[in-house]
Amino acid sequence: MSDPAGIKIFSFVGKMKVLHLSWMAFFITFAVWFNHAPLLSVIADSLNLSSAEIKTLLLLNVALTIPARVIIGMLTDKYGPRLVYAILLALCSIPCFMFALATDFEQAALSRFLLGFIGAGFVIGIRMVSEWFPANELGTAEGIYGGWGNFGSAAAAMLLPSLALFFGGEDGWRYAVALTGMLSLVFSVIWYFNVKDTPQGSTYFKPKSSGAMLVTSRNDFYLLILMKLPMYGALALLTWKLSPSGVSLLSEQSAILVYLALFALFISELIQTYKVNIKVFKSIIPPAQQYKFKQVAVLNVLYFATFGSELAVISMLPLFFAETFALDMVFAAMLASTYAFMNLMSRPGGGWLSDKFGRKKTLLILTAGLACGYFAMSLISEAWPLALAVVTAMLCSFFVQAGEGAVFAAVPLIKRSLTGQIAGMTGAYGNVGAVVYLTVLTFLPYSQFFLVIAATAVIGFIALLFMEEPKGSIAEVHEDGTVELISVS
Repeated sequence: MSDPAGIKIFSFVGKMKVLHLSWMAFFITFAVWFNHAPLLSVIADSLNLSSAEIKTLLLLNVALTIPARVIIGMLTDKYGPRLVYAILLALCSIPCFMFALATDFEQAALSRFLLGFIGAGFVIGIRMVSEWFPANELGTAEGIYGGWGNFGSAAAAMLLPSLALFFGGEDGWRYAVALTGMLSLVFSVIWYFNVKDTPQGSTYFKPKSSGAMLVTSRNDFYLLILMKLPMYGALALLTWKLSPSGVSLLSEQSAILVYLALFALFISELIQTYKVNIKVFKSIIPPAQQYKFKQVAVLNVLYFATFGSELAVISMLPLFFAETFALDMVFAAMLASTYAFMNLMSRPGGGWLSDKFGRKKTLLILTAGLACGYFAMSLISEAWPLALAVVTAMLCSFFVQAGEGAVFAAVPLIKRSLTGQIAGMTGAYGNVGAVVYLTVLTFLPYSQFFLVIAATAVIGFIALLFMEEPKGSIAEVHEDGTVELISVS
């Protein structure tokens, strides 16, 4: 068992050491994943990129993260977070160095596409933290992990331009980007030699089968297949945006081949999922070993609305402020950064509220606040005082990021041996949301864009009514057949 001393932020022993190293690993993955964003104008000049090519790089950077989070979740459950995080940090330094050395658009595009894999690092730490903290501290611990780690993108935005200037010359950006890759490579070693998958005496439970998520009833199997469709839909949407209908990176023939490959992949995954779960069609799983997949489905919808909207809004908020209030772009970007800056406290706050007042009740309140927040943002116009617009964005941001913290306060309480896969699927839904919202933004004005997000938050609120508050314990079976009960309340 983990030490019961509570959460002591300034401690660096036992479970707190694991928590600090976990958020640091996540912080580095986000710094690497978004190391191009603050340097885009310099990179565009250096590689002679057009506006369409820049937008393509932004799309490619998130494309691979949707399947990667699902794959990494499975690998984490099977091999443990210690090994998987170390390998991910080390391997993803390679496309980071590739991007730093890129001399044309094709090289930059390939490396950005491959770097989407590092965005999956988040789900590894979710499983690691859940192994070390008891249920009554888990929301707060996961919130600290998510909130502080997520700040890696903001830190990159603040520090990398200065580093590029420090190195100087037209290759300054290359050294700044390569430095994040070196950080990732070095930390992979630090991580591997300083953490363990579980506290002394605890068992690391693994799923009985790998290759697909296990469910425990026939109805849950059908719901799992239904919940996979939006992920393939988002990848098809990305393909469409890269086709001649969008930025023309792919030819019509290439786009058709990608669509066919996605369809074939879906059929293949459907067959594999059936093979892994064939038992639910032949017998009834003992009640003590069952879990309800609808819990996962509800959290997927909520993360679509929370993290999905955060990624989308961070991308467009500087331009929104600049155009609405006729501001200089640099000043507008500074104001917009207040939205992301809220992560440091909001996400841990959402987890703490969830520990204190219950998972479902907290999520209901935060989701209602999320809907109201985006509705308020849809009303912002040039007639508003600028300060009021910024405060409105920050309040909305609190509900968004606290909601993310509350979602992942519930994720590890569903089925311990599947935590990586559940976190992977829920995390992937955040990226699906970002793809959908950013696509909506290309068709609608800002006010209607915010209303669409508010509407999806309302759908999330309705879905939440079907969620059950985690209580009692979940059962996991040891290799010798004995059953261990893990408290979730």
